[in-house]
Amino acid sequence: MSQLLPTPKKSKKPLIPNGNSLTLASSRQLIKSNSFPPDDLIHEKWLPGVFGVLDIGSTKITCLIGQGKSNGKLQVLGYGWRRSHGVRQGGIVSLKAAERAIRSAVGQAEEAAERRLNKIYVNLSGGKPSSQIFHVDYPIGGREINTQDIYRIVNEGVLRAQINGREIIHALPLSFEVDETAGIEDPRGYQCNRLSTQVHVIDTSSTSLRNLATVLTKAELEIEAIVSTPLAAGLAVMTADERDLGATIIDLGGGTTSIGIYSENQLIHTSQIPIGGTHITRDIASILSTSIDTAEWLKTTRGSVEYLYGDSQQIPIQIMGDNDYDSVINISLSKVISIIRPRIEETLELIRDRLDNVNVGYNTKNRVILTGGGSLLDGIGPLAAKILNRQIRLGKPNNIIGLPDDNTTAATFSTAAGLL
Repeated sequence: MSQLLPTPKKSKKPLIPNGNSLTLASSRQLIKSNSFPPDDLIHEKWLPGVFGVLDIGSTKITCLIGQGKSNGKLQVLGYGWRRSHGVRQGGIVSLKAAERAIRSAVGQAEEAAERRLNKIYVNLSGGKPSSQIFHVDYPIGGREINTQDIYRIVNEGVLRAQINGREIIHALPLSFEVDETAGIEDPRGYQCNRLSTQVHVIDTSSTSLRNLATVLTKAELEIEAIVSTPLAAGLAVMTADERDLGATIIDLGGGTTSIGIYSENQLIHTSQIPIGGTHITRDIASILSTSIDTAEWLKTTRGSVEYLYGDSQQIPIQIMGDNDYDSVINISLSKVISIIRPRIEETLELIRDRLDNVNVGYNTKNRVILTGGGSLLDGIGPLAAKILNRQIRLGKPNNIIGLPDDNTTAATFSTAAGLL
């Protein structure tokens, strides 16, 4: 992808004093690497080379190694994915368990791609990320706007956003205003008295970031950049027109549900709800007194949110703690649905409340794209349309070849594809 701004000098900021350091981007680095997501996946914009990305989820950990192709698509050269351990609601809760799972997923991808990864792009889902917009004015004095002016105005937004105990991940300048002319994407070269912009700042807990840095350092990986989950998922799943005209991406993950609102090709708001697919699995296991593995199997193979003809069919399952494989109980499919549906309704109602209360000067009644593992539940589209009162479509990654699973479950790899 081409960069709007030239590469500034790097300035490293150690987060961990004991040597296991994560180099977070300085304000200028934030502008360089994160401020201007691509409008579309066009082959002229691919960065040359091979890149590795890591999606650390509460259900699975996915590593993709890939590169851009001349036909405009992304090619996955190798992938690895493992059941997640040591991660809960997007945060690291066991360093050793998470390290083992990450090493395993990355090692599998490296073996398939026949390449060794030292640096990695990773998603941000833990640490309770927050989203704010800051309006910034900067005096130009009638001269021509240059690159340094853009650095200064965005850095001013960064300074206003800084809070003790929080680290800034993205500082995304939305469209600029040059005197009375609004909606300018790149103001360099314009002459004006006053330059204005709104800076969208996404930050997260410092301690959560340190723990992420520690576990990746132990896994012998250096963080190249951290990317917000809604930003990654939106780039993978949404069309250019959806991002331009305005739409909302909802990634129904394992431990959390991530929300991102796009307008005029910019991510203008993010939010997170601490509920995901693992809560459904635990509901099933608890109510039916069966194992987590059996509950996950029921959810993924028989899960639905709508009652259909034939849902009285009986499914044999083993009782938790019973080693006699002949001792099973029969439960109806309608019973499974009756457990799943209330949790999905709760999640959708929380999403609706978040969207209804967002104050970003944008009509959040526009289209919603559902992606992530939770979007694969049968019947979720009509239920979401009813509860959210918005047009719904189900989304999966576009323009990417070689994902680790077939087309029916591609939505579970939206964040990883977006990172790449």
